[in-house]
Amino acid sequence: MAIHSILCSPFNLILSICVLFSCCFGLCYTYDQLGYNTFTVSSFSYPQTTLRPFDLRYIRVDLPSWFSSLSISLISDVDLDAASLRKTPESALPIICFRDGSPPLPDVSNTSLKDLVLVPISNYSFGGIHAFQKVEQCFPMQKNIAMKFTNEQISPGAWYFGLFNGIGRTRTQSKMIVRGQTYAFSANITVEGCTIPTMWGQYCNQTVDPLSCVPSAGNISVAESYNQTSKNVVSCKNSLETSCLGDGEQKVYSLEVMGVAEELTIMAMNIRLNVTATNNSGNFIGVNLMCFVRHGAIPSAALYDNSSNISKGPLSIRSPKVGRWYIAILPVNISKELGGTQNSNTKVCYSMESQVLECPIGKAGANCTWERFVLQTVLRRGSSPFESYYLPVSEKVFSKSANFPLEPLLSNSSYGKKPDDIWTYFLLEIPRGAAGGNIHIRLTSDTEINYEVYARFGGLPSIDVWDYFYANSTRSSDGSMFFILNNSSKEKVDFYILYVREGIWGFGLRQLNTSSGASKDEIIMSISLERCPQSCSSHGECRLAFDASGLTSYSFCACDRRHGGFDCGIEIVSHQGHIWQSFCLIASNAAAVLPAFWALRQKFMDFWLSFMAVVSTFVYLATIDEVFKRAIHTAVAILTALMAATKATRSSNIIIVIAIGALGLLIGWLIELMTKYRSCSFSIGFDFNMRNRWQTLKVWVQNLIKTLFRRFRWMFVLAGFTTLAFAAISWKLETSESYWVWHSLWHVSIYTSSFFFLCSKANIVNSENQSLPNGNYELTRQNSRDEEVRGN
Repeated sequence: MAIHSILCSPFNLILSICVLFSCCFGLCYTYDQLGYNTFTVSSFSYPQTTLRPFDLRYIRVDLPSWFSSLSISLISDVDLDAASLRKTPESALPIICFRDGSPPLPDVSNTSLKDLVLVPISNYSFGGIHAFQKVEQCFPMQKNIAMKFTNEQISPGAWYFGLFNGIGRTRTQSKMIVRGQTYAFSANITVEGCTIPTMWGQYCNQTVDPLSCVPSAGNISVAESYNQTSKNVVSCKNSLETSCLGDGEQKVYSLEVMGVAEELTIMAMNIRLNVTATNNSGNFIGVNLMCFVRHGAIPSAALYDNSSNISKGPLSIRSPKVGRWYIAILPVNISKELGGTQNSNTKVCYSMESQVLECPIGKAGANCTWERFVLQTVLRRGSSPFESYYLPVSEKVFSKSANFPLEPLLSNSSYGKKPDDIWTYFLLEIPRGAAGGNIHIRLTSDTEINYEVYARFGGLPSIDVWDYFYANSTRSSDGSMFFILNNSSKEKVDFYILYVREGIWGFGLRQLNTSSGASKDEIIMSISLERCPQSCSSHGECRLAFDASGLTSYSFCACDRRHGGFDCGIEIVSHQGHIWQSFCLIASNAAAVLPAFWALRQKFMDFWLSFMAVVSTFVYLATIDEVFKRAIHTAVAILTALMAATKATRSSNIIIVIAIGALGLLIGWLIELMTKYRSCSFSIGFDFNMRNRWQTLKVWVQNLIKTLFRRFRWMFVLAGFTTLAFAAISWKLETSESYWVWHSLWHVSIYTSSFFFLCSKANIVNSENQSLPNGNYELTRQNSRDEEVRGN
């Protein structure tokens, strides 16, 4: 695959509509070698973007139900081989992560960090893509990444790609300085679709027969001694009453589960061969008609959600997810049933029918006797986008806050008369664009809570089928990378589901110990969609951002200097350690007393900013008129102020400041030389005697060397450059973790070097207009009065 520059302009939604509109008129068809056609649903280029240390970028890609493939090409300047990857700490490791439905979070838990795959990315890496749809996968960044996913590997919907320059608990920690490798990347993402809706596969060369679904004329009644209810049955059939397949020949069907259902049943009837067998009596019970079922994508014998030999009995799926299901029928061992005879004309014929069983509105469970409530979204006033809480739509409770009593809503019947098998269900919907939010579940009571909480995306959970659950302090999904407990106890259930997927979520409360006379104290429940978990644990600030497409908002914590982690709940620096670090950083500035005292004694008092301390020292060493010094100080003050206001902590600043100071010293010397040795200029007089010219130049150089030796105390100069070199080394060795050590040493060394340079200037009597200083500090006002007297 060719590598292109990549993805997602801010106008991708409008662009997608335009491209799709043009494709509907046949303007963007492309044909493969087999004669089948596809068209480009969307193609986006993401311009070159820089990732500084601990930066991240999210990219969202929407895959329609008719997509055929997703192609991704990414170019970066990352140059890390396998050996370097193993040596690189996680805080400096550039990685790319993929997740279905919501943004990835590679460092939210220790489990996710342990699962990090430090191998190059390739299409082979995604061969076992089944687990890819349930958890995120992360890989180290490479210079060139080219991948292609087909609709046989991934399902339609929203997919997210995250690029991280460093992960771990310190990623969200506030730092005095941020140093490390900066990376740049660009990307291109293309989504291809099938022009014919009934075609499928990477090349749109597989036929998918949609099943037509209609409500059945009658309902299935379920009678109990205490209740009687009925299930709504939706029957789905193929347009052809009979289908015939050869040995190993596969046929694929699709059906839509439109709402929350209790059961999906797939049956094969009238199974027979299309020819009369000659080696048996016509008993074809041994023929296997395998059925593979998968939600969102075409199943195969190696990749499916459910499977069964439907020639032996129906395949039943409890609580099927809402959305499109694909059913693959595959005959097996036809030749074996015919006594080993190979006949290409022999086929298995059958009639296939599916049924979707639905409970009446407000009911759920195998016998439709459990309560089911739809939760209504209530937006919080003055909050971030999508922040809301959910209240049940029912006349049984009324609440004006985010909390509602649970007791009036509970089911009072069990399935199979099992006292520990009573469920109450709640349904809510996460809106489009809110995948960067977090669901917060709370149950509180004055006594022990005898409920287990189960959560599932796209359908109702059960004891066997769930995405997340909480039973007690020892049994929960706490090991999941997207599940966080929040001080749960016997009297309180409190947890978060992080970065939830958009769409329908089902929550089930399983009541325990109903036969043991458990307490009936009031239980208060709340379900809300929040931004940062636990408000960043009161150790940080919750911030809002958007992905590259602008279609999804996500929140993250910017922690203080002592804490880190996704929710700022991890203490990185103790309170005592923070005090010690602050003391070192502040106390080390006491080294400025030495050069400040010297400057005071020498009537040299300018702006003592961190940069000006170095520059002013160099300018002081130049013996030029005070008018020129003030001009240089003014220009340098403006320049260093701009440097401090933009990127004060970058490493190049130390070089720039030293260069500015050296340039000021050089300019001062040039001014002095031009003034003092103007008589030696060749432009005024030119001596044609070569010997005299060389003699004059020799005397001038000797005088210059003598002047330099007389003007400076060279031991102090050497000490000044030594401490200045140590300051540069301290600056270079500063990291986020060791900042307080090396920056304290930087304070000491930079001020000490300034002190040595100030002491290096010798007191010289200028016979023309200078006298030896008396060493006493005279106020400027007194000097001004003396000048006025002399002027009069």
